Amino acid sequence: MPPYMYKADAAPLDLVLFPTWLVPVEPAGVVLTNHALGVRDGRIALIAARAEAEAYPARQRLELPGMLLAPGLVNAHGHAAMTLFRGLADDLSLRTWLSDHIWPAERRWVDEAFIRVGTELAIAEQLQGGITCFSDMYFHPEAVSEVVHRTGVRAQITIPIMDFPVPGARDSAESLRKGLALFDDLKHHPRITVAFGPHAPYSVSDDKLSALQVLIGEMDAGIHMHVHETAHEIDEGMRLYGERPLARLARRQLLGPRFQAVHMTQVNEADLALLVEHNCSVIHCPESNLKLASGFCPVERLWEAGVNVAIGTDGAASNNDLDLLGETRTAALLAKAVAGSATALDAHRALRMATLNGARALGLEDSIGSLEVGKAADLVAFDLSGLAQQPIYDPVSQLIYSCSRDQVRHVWVAGKQLLDNRRLSRIDEQSLAGQVRDWGERIASGDKS
Repeated sequence: MPPYMYKADAAPLDLVLFPTWLVPVEPAGVVLTNHALGVRDGRIALIAARAEAEAYPARQRLELPGMLLAPGLVNAHGHAAMTLFRGLADDLSLRTWLSDHIWPAERRWVDEAFIRVGTELAIAEQLQGGITCFSDMYFHPEAVSEVVHRTGVRAQITIPIMDFPVPGARDSAESLRKGLALFDDLKHHPRITVAFGPHAPYSVSDDKLSALQVLIGEMDAGIHMHVHETAHEIDEGMRLYGERPLARLARRQLLGPRFQAVHMTQVNEADLALLVEHNCSVIHCPESNLKLASGFCPVERLWEAGVNVAIGTDGAASNNDLDLLGETRTAALLAKAVAGSATALDAHRALRMATLNGARALGLEDSIGSLEVGKAADLVAFDLSGLAQQPIYDPVSQLIYSCSRDQVRHVWVAGKQLLDNRRLSRIDEQSLAGQVRDWGERIASGDKS
C-alpha cells in the first residue's frame, strides 16, 4: 500500500469528499485521482481509492467534480484588523508609511471595537480565499481571540511588544502580563495558539528582549518578529549595536526552532548560517515587500540551505489584500527572477510553502498543513472546471499559475464547513459590510464621535 493510502476503522465517517484531484502535499509532488477523503470527529480518518471509500458508512457524502482538494492555506504573517486601514496610505516608503501615517492612525482609531470588526473582516476575506489558519500580529489580542473562537477559524495570536505604548497596553511589561494571562487561558484551545510578537529589532530595546528571552525560556511559545525587512534596518543595527539585527537576536538567545523571522529581504552568508544553525523559519511576504520597495527575500537560496520558508500576506494596509493564493503565485514568479532560474520554486513547492511550511513555522505541523490521517480536517476545495483553467496537465501547476481565490468553493476547519459554495456559514456578510462602511466613513472624516 502506498504511504499516502490509509484505511479507517469500521465506525461511520461524518463526511466523505470525492474530488477530482486530491493533493496531500506530504508526500511531496503527489496528486491522487479517483480518491476520496473521510472525516470523523474533526480529523482526517480515511484517504483511499474511490471504490474503497464508497464502501465505508458515512453520514454525508459530497461530490466535488472538477475540484482539487488540498490542505487549508496557512497565512503565516499578517495584521488582521488593519483591513480597516486598507488603502489609507499607499505608494509610500516603509518608514514614511509607518511613522507618518500608520502609527498615528493606530493611536487615534484602534480600540477593541476596531479590532473586532477589522479582524472579522480579515477572517471573512481569508476564508473566502481558502485560508484556514493565520498568524495575527496586532493589538488587543484578547479581542482577536474572541473573534477567532466565534468564527471557527484557526490562528496563532501574537502578543505585541514595543518600546512605546500600544493600543491595549501602556508599556511592554503590561503587554507581557496580559500575554501570559492569555497564553494560560488558551493553552488548551483546539484552534488558537499564543506566541509573542516583539515588533522589530529597531522598535524593541535590549532590556525588553532580555525579559522576553527569560519568559520564553520557561514556556513553549513562538516568537514572531519583523527582521531584516529593509537595508536601512541593517544600517541602523550596525550603527547602534555594531552588528546586524539577526546577530543581535542570536546573541540575546532568541533564535531557535520557534523563531519566525518575517520578511528577511537582506540575507548574507552569516545571516544564512544563523538561520540554519538555529533552525529558524522565514516568513516571506513578497507583495508587501514589492509595494514598499523593501527588497527581495532569496527564497530559493534559503530553501536549498534547508531553511523552512513559509508565506504571509502581511496586513491589508501594505498589500492591499489577504489573498494567499495570489501571494503564492507572486512568490513563485519572484523566486525565479531573484535566483535567475526558471526552475526555482516550482508549483508543488510553492503550494507546500503555503501549507505545510506555514504549519511548521507556527509549530502546528503535527496537526495541519497536509492531508494525512490523524491530522485536523482543515481543507479547501478549488474549482478548476472553468475555461480559464483548461486544459489541465498538472492540476497543481494550474492552481498556482492560472487560478485566483475566486476558484475557492468550500472550506472546512476541523471538519466544520465554514465556506459552502463561497457562502460564509458563521459570518453575516451584510451586517459586517455595514460595520466596515461605518468605520471607513469615520476614519475618512476624522470624526471618532
